[in-house]
Amino acid sequence: MVASISVLWLLSLFSMTVSAWQTTYNPNKTLSIGIILFPGFQPLDVIGPLDIIQTLSGSHNMTLSLIWKETGPVWARSPPRRTPPNPDAAIPAAVYPIQAPHILATHTFATAPALDILLVPGGMGNRVLHENGDTAIEDFVAARYRSGELQYLLSVCTGAATLAKSGVLEGRRATTNKAAWAWPTQFGGGGIEWVPTARWTEDGNIWTSSGVSAGIDMTYAFFRKLLGPAAVDRVINAMEYTPHVDEHWDPYSVVHKVPGADAGRSLGDCVGPAGYEFKCASSG
Repeated sequence: MVASISVLWLLSLFSMTVSAWQTTYNPNKTLSIGIILFPGFQPLDVIGPLDIIQTLSGSHNMTLSLIWKETGPVWARSPPRRTPPNPDAAIPAAVYPIQAPHILATHTFATAPALDILLVPGGMGNRVLHENGDTAIEDFVAARYRSGELQYLLSVCTGAATLAKSGVLEGRRATTNKAAWAWPTQFGGGGIEWVPTARWTEDGNIWTSSGVSAGIDMTYAFFRKLLGPAAVDRVINAMEYTPHVDEHWDPYSVVHKVPGADAGRSLGDCVGPAGYEFKCASSG
């Protein structure tokens, strides 16, 4: 009798999981994805996730919108700051480059289509926007999220500051770049649980990642959950990228002395090709 009840419970659980999956991703519907741009965005915050999205679009119905105030080239070099920071040994001089790539914005905040997924990157430029009192991105994020239109909202690096200022992180867990920890975590009015040791966080339909390269790991984990391992593992292996799959692995919280960081965890991580079993070489 107990065994029968257990089987029925498992079948019921499986049915609920399938139902939830079907309401999350509809393979017959084109998935509309948007990525925010701004002068001074961090290139890998955008290009890392974008590489995964681009390849996935070969096997899944997707559209991509790159969004800023105006269409056309958006420079990854940050405009000058009103209050330049004091030199910080934890932040290399390359953060203030003399050269950087451009990415073309395809839509403005006014012309962007309905979106299922929206990703917000970080970069020095979002501090310039803040210093100038420019809330255009926060206003767009808040409006699209609160309308119920978005299925998912993602941020990379200090893009979490934008989410915090837009008000959508209240009552949620989030993380951000560890070298820049103090700046994003000042926003939100105390209603955000900032997680000091996390490669990325997932709280409901909002995902946030640590700094720069962590956005690739978060994007991999996100689409693996949304679309399934079979679809995404082959993409990450085609990139020859070995993803960190432990969301709690975060040595940079220790490196950058983030308050509350878990110093008891290993600073190293054993990684390998996605979906394969492998052994880690002995450090001895």
